[in-house]
This record gives sequence, C-alpha cells and structure tokens, in this order.
Amino acid sequence: MAVSNNTEEATTIEASVWGEFFINYEPKPLQRSEQWMVERANKLKEDVSTRLQTCNDLVERMHLVDAIQRLGIDHLFKKDICGILSVINGSEFPSSNLHDVATRFLLLREHGFWVSSDAFKKFRGSDGRWSKDLYGHIELNYARDRAVENYATAYILFHEEGLGLTRLIFAKICALIVIMDDTYDSHATIEECRKLNEAIQRWDETAIPLLPDYLKKFYCKILNIFKESEDQLTVNEKYRVSYAKKEFQNLSTYYLQEAEWSHQDYKPSFKEQVELSTMSSTVPLLTVAGMLGSGEAVTNEAFQWAASHPSCVIACAKIMRFMNDIAAFKCRKSKGDVASSLECYIDEHQVTSKEAIAKFDSLIEDEWRTLNKARYECSSLLPAVQLVVNIAVAFAFFYDGRKDAYTFTIHFQEVIDNLFVKPIPI
Repeated sequence: MAVSNNTEEATTIEASVWGEFFINYEPKPLQRSEQWMVERANKLKEDVSTRLQTCNDLVERMHLVDAIQRLGIDHLFKKDICGILSVINGSEFPSSNLHDVATRFLLLREHGFWVSSDAFKKFRGSDGRWSKDLYGHIELNYARDRAVENYATAYILFHEEGLGLTRLIFAKICALIVIMDDTYDSHATIEECRKLNEAIQRWDETAIPLLPDYLKKFYCKILNIFKESEDQLTVNEKYRVSYAKKEFQNLSTYYLQEAEWSHQDYKPSFKEQVELSTMSSTVPLLTVAGMLGSGEAVTNEAFQWAASHPSCVIACAKIMRFMNDIAAFKCRKSKGDVASSLECYIDEHQVTSKEAIAKFDSLIEDEWRTLNKARYECSSLLPAVQLVVNIAVAFAFFYDGRKDAYTFTIHFQEVIDNLFVKPIPI
C-alpha cells in the first residue's frame, strides 16, 4: 500500500463514524433466554425439514427449496435439498407453467445439474421471438426495429417477479407505437395518414379495404395484438384493454394532427405545440399499457384516473417531450418534421438555443415537482402514480446527457449487454 508523506493530505482522511462505540458497548439484555432461542430454532428447523420430506407435490417441494434459498438458510437443509433436486432432475416435470419451468431450470443449473434450454422452446411462437412475428409479418422496411430496446425498457419498469405478462404486453404495444409513429412521420402520404387514422378509429377488419396494401398487415397486427392481450388477461381484467385501445386511437389522432401541420407547412405557437406534442408523447398510452397485466395491484379506479389525463400524467409527458426536443435539437430535425417545442420557443421569444434550453431545464424541474406531489395527493392510487414516476425516470435515462438513446441505440447497447448478455462476475 502506498504511504503518503503529505501530512495535510493525510489529515483529510475521514475517521470512522463509530469511534470506540463498540469497545465500550454493553448489549441490552435478551428478551428471551439463549436456551429458549436455541430450542425454538431447532423446532423450526425440524418443522421445515419435516415439510420438505413429507410434501408429495413435486412443484410445491421445488418452490419450498426456492423459498429456503431466498431466505439464505439453505445451508441448514443441504441434505434435504440435494435429495429433492435429484428427484426433480430424474422425474417428468408435471407443470407447463413458465414460472415453474424457469424455477426448475434455475435451481437445477445452480446445483450442478445439466438442464437443456430447450425446456423453453414451447413458450416461443412458431417464428421464435414475438418480434420476428411482428416485424417479419408486416414487412415495413422503413420502420425502426426496436424490439430489444422495447423489452429492455419493459424489464427496467417491471422487473418484479410475476410481471412477465405485463412486460410482454408493454413491449408489444411499444413496438406498435414506433411503427405507427414512423408511418405518420416519415413515410405515408397525407391521404394515407388519414386513411390509417380512419381505420384505427373504426377498429374493425371491415376497415382493411380503406388502406393501401403495404399498411394492411400492420393494421391487422394492431387488432391481433390487442385481442391477444385481452385473451391473456383474466375475466375480471379484460375490461382494461378497452382503455389501452382508446389511448391508442387517441395517439393516432395526435399523430395525424402533426402530419396535417407538416403537410400544410403550419407553424404552431409554442403553446399549441406543447399542447399537442405533450399528448403525442405516448405517455397516456404507456401509462395504461403498463397497468394491463398488473393483477389486483391496480383497480378500475386507477384506469379511470389515468384515462382522465391527470396532472401527474401530463407532467410526465412534458418531461418526455422537453427532454426529447432538446436531444433532437442537437442532431437537427428530419426534413418533414413540424418545428419542435424548443424551436417554437426560440422563434417566439427570440432567444438563443442556450437560453431556451436553460428555460426548458427549469420547466422540467417544475414538472418533477408535480410528479412528486402526486405521490401524496393521490396516495390511494399509489401503484399507478408510481408507474408514471417510473416512466419519467426511464425517459430521464434515455435522454441523459442530451442524447436520445432510444433513437440512437448505440447509447443503450451497454445497458442491454449488462442486463441480458454479460454474466455478473462472482
């Protein structure tokens, strides 16, 4: 270890906050005798061991082992656990549930048993991952393929156990949003934009003939994904999809309005641009989509709240819009785009881009305050409010350093590598 001769430098080293606390510390008397606690611990160990040995349900025994490991007490039951895992490895597994299959795979691999990843093949569609089915089927080469980024975003937002369905539905809806955005923004003629929006508002296969041939498969995929999502929810949760459908229809209308402005070469005021681009930010739809598969944690009241576009949702949308427009300004806008909110502000207030960005940073701070207030103003809806806050945090990550890591995914690559590719060093 290097030793510094600099006395002044040495004096800046922070001393231990504990000092001599533990040298003179006298523990408080135990609430129970040590003998009682030893006897109680031994009794609990016997109870757990008996349950492990007498449980006849293979899947239940497996989850007992998993729970014991998560509690960090598996060293007390090594013999029992080894025997159970040997039985699981040598038996036909009775469950076809993805969570059960994944738990079996994890436990056996952790304890040195070889298990083929082929066990997961039955959970894939006939074309592999859902993204192949989506992008390969619709055949729209102009649309950005962000399947990996969409799922990574869903994983960041919904990392908890048991939210696999939420992640999948959210990622699929995000994929549809990107394709629809690229269609309205950079490919379709204004007449094709109007026809697409008309079909989406009708939401029925009878609207297919309205569309140009290249958009028919995409439109069918929209209908199918929402129908599949509804089928995957329980009977008491199916009503939720109607909220997501309505927000998707709203988003299409906002995208069309932006296309109309571009077609007319219309220059909106800063207020007009913020009002429209806030709603076209996708936040109202993402909020509802993120609640679809959340089980009993989210109520019908929460969906009604989200559909009313409360100040919390609008604040999140403005954070996304302002961050996005700052990042887009750095790399210039596309040829057909309407002026962004930042460009409108610069023109309207005759300020420099540096001054405008400073103002936008201040506006973003104001919206964060609105988000934080919502936590206690809407405490009865806290799971839904927290989702909106998490979405805003995700946007802050995407636009960190004035970069757009979603559009220019090289900035997102390292995060995806660390989440899904590179193993954690042990």
